[in-house]
Amino acid sequence: MSLYVVTDPATGDVVKKYPTATDAEIDNALSVAVTASKGWARETTVAERAALVRRVGELHTERADELGAIIVREMGKPLDAAVGEVKFSASIYEYYADHAEALLRDQPIELLDGTGEAVITNSPYGVLLGIMPWNFPAYQVARFAGPNLCVGNTILLKHAPQCPESAAAIQQIFDDAGFPAGAYVNIYATNEQVARLIEDPRVAGVSLTGSERAGAAVAEIAGRNLKKVVLELGGSDPFILLSTDDLADTVAKAVAARLDNTGQACNAAKRFIVADELYDAFLEKFTSAVLAAADGITPLSSELAADRLQAQVDSAVEQGATLTSAGERNGAFFPTGVLTDVKPDNDVYHQELFGPIAMVFKAASEDEAVELANDTPFGLGSYVFTTDAEQAKRVAGKIDAGMVFINGVQADGVELPFGGIKRSGFGRELGTLGIGEFINRKLIRTVG
Repeated sequence: MSLYVVTDPATGDVVKKYPTATDAEIDNALSVAVTASKGWARETTVAERAALVRRVGELHTERADELGAIIVREMGKPLDAAVGEVKFSASIYEYYADHAEALLRDQPIELLDGTGEAVITNSPYGVLLGIMPWNFPAYQVARFAGPNLCVGNTILLKHAPQCPESAAAIQQIFDDAGFPAGAYVNIYATNEQVARLIEDPRVAGVSLTGSERAGAAVAEIAGRNLKKVVLELGGSDPFILLSTDDLADTVAKAVAARLDNTGQACNAAKRFIVADELYDAFLEKFTSAVLAAADGITPLSSELAADRLQAQVDSAVEQGATLTSAGERNGAFFPTGVLTDVKPDNDVYHQELFGPIAMVFKAASEDEAVELANDTPFGLGSYVFTTDAEQAKRVAGKIDAGMVFINGVQADGVELPFGGIKRSGFGRELGTLGIGEFINRKLIRTVG
């Protein structure tokens, strides 16, 4: 039985199955990636590799409608959002094609004593294993593959089992762009095969975007084998509202931050922390808007995902939380809702809700708002809304997270580094930092 199956979450119908790789196929994939790492990567310049990456971006743009339709079939995203994801992925490839040479330029060191010279060069790690999730099937691949192929690393890419059609289509793009065999290799691998790949000395590093459980398992194996790892895991991002001169606009931004991708984004706002003088008005308007959004909501990625969220919500209510919901669940379609009265002893207080459910808290002061924001095992993103610029900077400096967005949501950019701290993982993707994770920064010192 294949693990890799496209199941339409809107209907539950199985669309297509893809064969899981055999051990021999996995070994062959690794062998060709190693060969490309020793050949193609060493024989090409950054500019030549960047030109191929640019073509990958162009093909994403040309095939945006096709790739978007695949994403809809696999995980239920609205078509316009799926096409937008593909186009944003294209801009990631373009960004690294434009900037790779400058970002990978040698860095001379001014010597304090002695004669000669010293320089730091940037060379590839080798073969990298990427383990990607289902919620952004094109975007997640782009932010890993784009910079690392410019560096000269070669890639084995294991996509989520429910995204095999995206995986195949993206492999075809890399092939059509002119990458040689082994530079980018899609693998329909099992978890056991992934574990053996991480243990294999020919694999130099691993990047995973996914759950805490998956991240911990990968990091454990990588740690035993002294492999570099980048992890982008879950988040329960706080949205702190301290003051506003346009509550309606702030509420609209709060709803957008919670319901993007039907709430299935690691860096979505999930905990809304509101100054007490604004709390009642915000809660009324926010709850009304969240419930109204149910009419246009798309299904969660699968019925299993809906089952997990249902269990969390039911448990939260049993432990004293109050749920205001848009209705009843129907298969993978989950009603939007708002949880209040969530106390620290409620399990959901420290959990991530991956779906269209928000938690709202009241804060009596700035300090209490920050304390609530930081009282989480996660530390990915965060949002601060205030009319006081000095307060915004002060609060941003106190938040324990990898990213802080002030007075705005959905402000990600290809040039902005993405990543978190605590149980949200470590390492960065995108921007100038993303290209530096799997680089050998080699010192060359010439004396005399």
